[in-house]
Amino acid sequence: MIYEQLGYYIKKNIKVSDEDLNTIISYFKPLKQDKNDLLLSQGQISQCTYFVSKGCLRIYFINEEGKDVTRYIAFENQLATALVSFITGLPSTEYIQVIEKSELLYICHEDFNHLINIMPQWREFYCKYLEKAYVNNTNRLMSFTTMNALERYNLLLKINPTIVKRLPNKIVASYINISQETLSRLKSKI
Repeated sequence: MIYEQLGYYIKKNIKVSDEDLNTIISYFKPLKQDKNDLLLSQGQISQCTYFVSKGCLRIYFINEEGKDVTRYIAFENQLATALVSFITGLPSTEYIQVIEKSELLYICHEDFNHLINIMPQWREFYCKYLEKAYVNNTNRLMSFTTMNALERYNLLLKINPTIVKRLPNKIVASYINISQETLSRLKSKI
């Protein structure tokens, strides 16, 4: 079942033969993680990309005030990695944390790049993944500089209400860059 989910996700993004899809999937390995486990800590090099079959991962960093800031949240049928470290091979400034007990598939950096070299479809998949990541990060950055807290919260409710429904206020507030107190006030008004 878990591999079928990954196959469906890949086929949703690229055209790929069943044979090539099986080759891609064969490089992924299963992993079960408990709530609050860390898959990556600051200073480590990101060696894996994770596909969430069940559960939730978050990618966050610690800002200069010592507060954690959530950059990305991945629920079922999404990929997650500390992308800058994964691409550059430099130590990560981010953490990857398991938010809910999770069933994952992962592919290591070496295998990921091997697939890029041998399979044009995987290269196409990777390009689409990078494009989506760029658009997502740009839109989030723009929202932090052009929207107030209420506008960011309403945008989150419109684009990804699952974050608000499934995750604790601390993480939701961290994701939209507001305090928990501000989030509580916004929730009470809506």
